[in-house]
Amino acid sequence: MRDSQPGLRALAAMSGGYTTVKKNGRAGGLSARVFVVDDEDFIRDLYKDMFESRGHTVFSARDGDEAVRLFRDMPCKPDAIIMDHRMPNKDGIQTTKEIRELDASIPIIFSSADESIREEALDAGAVSFWTKPFPVGMLIDATMDIVKARKG
Repeated sequence: MRDSQPGLRALAAMSGGYTTVKKNGRAGGLSARVFVVDDEDFIRDLYKDMFESRGHTVFSARDGDEAVRLFRDMPCKPDAIIMDHRMPNKDGIQTTKEIRELDASIPIIFSSADESIREEALDAGAVSFWTKPFPVGMLIDATMDIVKARKG
């Protein structure tokens, strides 16, 4: 990996070297808009690096309030949302519910270290739940599979 992509190097270290990054291209020719909602700068940057290295566009918010506000104001909605659970101001469950009220068609992929909230996240409207830690490359592949299925 190139030195200009520290997030990708961190991913390789964080996930035991697992990565499916495709340089200079998109998986299946599909370009997606992904909205990442997470209070950790490192995680937002990591997802951004990984998705953008595959030719996708990433938008982000650092808490639930910001996520709902940005989502409401987006003229072109994202193809998928990756939602963290524990965030300041508004947690991922409440944020998912509020985004669902605005647009129920956008798939929300939920991620949390707290397995006990799986059912609550799915009941709130998440289409998938990932228990942290996980290989980020696998989450990205799964997200793109969901986007491809949705776009038909």
